[in-house]
Amino acid sequence: QIDDLAEVDYSLSSFPAVFRPFIDLDLKGMVFPAGNYTDSPYVPASFTIPDQSDSMLYLAFSEYFFQTSSFAYYTTGAFNMTIAEETCSYFNINTEIFGTIIPEVAKYSVTPNPVMLKLMATEVPIISLEQDSFTVEIQGSMEVLAVLPDSTTQSLFTMNIAANTSISLNIFDQKLMGSLCLNR
Repeated sequence: QIDDLAEVDYSLSSFPAVFRPFIDLDLKGMVFPAGNYTDSPYVPASFTIPDQSDSMLYLAFSEYFFQTSSFAYYTTGAFNMTIAEETCSYFNINTEIFGTIIPEVAKYSVTPNPVMLKLMATEVPIISLEQDSFTVEIQGSMEVLAVLPDSTTQSLFTMNIAANTSISLNIFDQKLMGSLCLNR
């Protein structure tokens, strides 16, 4: 079990290959929703690790591992979140700010009210491995709601979101560091 939402099947996918200088273990590496072991809609592709012998241990993760992870977490609703009043007030987001950007919002809210943001992935995020990084494509929607004085909410607007990001991982001073770039 990885966490409350997902589990991983890391069983051997083939008999270990034992050579004089090394052992090659091929593990399945499929992630699925916790308590719901189902076949993946993805097909694993074989890959090889470049022949190097200057390290004691090599680990390689396939695109399949990341695709099944994305599918498992999407299925459990992990990509859906609500950013409540406490977080929005930290950034000082309210209806007055949205009203200056979108005049229609100003018509609905004469006095400034806090807002609530509901973010939701509408499709399984697509993860692609590249030479020195990996790319994540996310399709989603965001609903902006005004929190009224009586604690009820009123929907102000909904917008669709399409984001494409690249993530690069490097090791500096024995620490794994990542850099995130929003492509579009």
